[in-house]
Amino acid sequence: MIPKIEKASREEIKVFQEEKLKETLQYLKENSPFYQRFFQENNIDISTISRMDDLHKIPVTTKDHLQQFNDDFFCVPRSEIIDYVTTSGTLGDPVTFALSDKDLDRLAYNEAISFECAGVKKEDVLQLMTTIDRRFMAGLAYFLGARKLGAGIIRVGSGIPELQWDSILKFKPTYLITVPSFLLKLIESAQQRGIDPNKSSLKAAICIGEPIREQDFSLNVLAKKIKKDWNIELFSTYASTEMSTAFNECEYHLGGHHHPELIIAEILNESNKPVADGEVGELTITTLGVEAMPLLRFKTGDMVQAYNDPCNCGRNTMRLGPVVGRKKQMIKYKGTTLYPPAMYNILNDFSGVENYVIEIFHNELGTDEILIKIASGNWSEEFLLDIKDHFRAKLRVAPKIEFATSEEIQTLRFPPLSRKPVDLIDRRS
Repeated sequence: MIPKIEKASREEIKVFQEEKLKETLQYLKENSPFYQRFFQENNIDISTISRMDDLHKIPVTTKDHLQQFNDDFFCVPRSEIIDYVTTSGTLGDPVTFALSDKDLDRLAYNEAISFECAGVKKEDVLQLMTTIDRRFMAGLAYFLGARKLGAGIIRVGSGIPELQWDSILKFKPTYLITVPSFLLKLIESAQQRGIDPNKSSLKAAICIGEPIREQDFSLNVLAKKIKKDWNIELFSTYASTEMSTAFNECEYHLGGHHHPELIIAEILNESNKPVADGEVGELTITTLGVEAMPLLRFKTGDMVQAYNDPCNCGRNTMRLGPVVGRKKQMIKYKGTTLYPPAMYNILNDFSGVENYVIEIFHNELGTDEILIKIASGNWSEEFLLDIKDHFRAKLRVAPKIEFATSEEIQTLRFPPLSRKPVDLIDRRS
């Protein structure tokens, strides 16, 4: 069931969002200590902001604001807060987010319509292969969304391929919610146990945390590796704690659909002006309908491209292409601008690379340096040269690469309290 507003015309969606924007501004003025001060310091009269074109009058909010004034963003008394979550801290200190009862309902609605984008129906059963504890919003969102949709859900959690297969064979789920690289572990485990994944009950995986598509929406190396041994449909999804909203692919796999009833999305350049159609910029969001901790013109740090043509699925909403990279993780290496996903793609192309982690740091001249540590059964100079040649062919530069043990890399990728694997360690000050 596609929400009515998502099938409306672009103009109808714009008018709808402008009304929601005015409601949000009034709510922030009345309830947010941070935005009350922010409006005053920047001489913002919210009565002059009634159209999307007026948004530029408001300065952007950044992660630095959230880290510095975290509690001032709360708009409800603590007695109204039902759930506390924290961001993953990928780009700095984690930030606490509070959710009211109404916010949990909104989170459930978001995930239910996002699941429906991927074809999930009431009769489906989803196997949740990510944590629901450790103050992690996503795991909770998936559970609440499945419950609202009426679909079954199996809360297995992350890791342990044997337990995953035991649950698959016992409960016969139709969808997996997982980090896509873990599907390779599942395939390996199935082969060791004599299980044919293609004869299981599963028909699709909703992939979180890692890209599965190139910028032209074709499958990337990781996804092709999965599909080679397991003909399962792969759906990409993009979300963040700050947004409390997801952008999910539909069956046409041409980007994650925007939910205009939940969020205003802008794609901005370095000067905080909208980019031209077809250009990459930083996703900047304004949450709609959030009660405890709404955000206004918040810069997510994610570099993306928007697509505005109608989709064959019937939705007329904007779609987001695969994340090009995190703005703060951009690397200037030997005159070339790089983002980590491009390096992941090359490393995933080598079956001999069992595991890896990328470290970025500044050299004595203050410029960016890259060190890639790989675990492999082939500790040869020829293998290293082959990888470097691929980097030069695809990215024009070759970083420093060295061998490490699987144990060393696992320790680096799973630091204490981490809720997901860390493929990039940014040591730049």
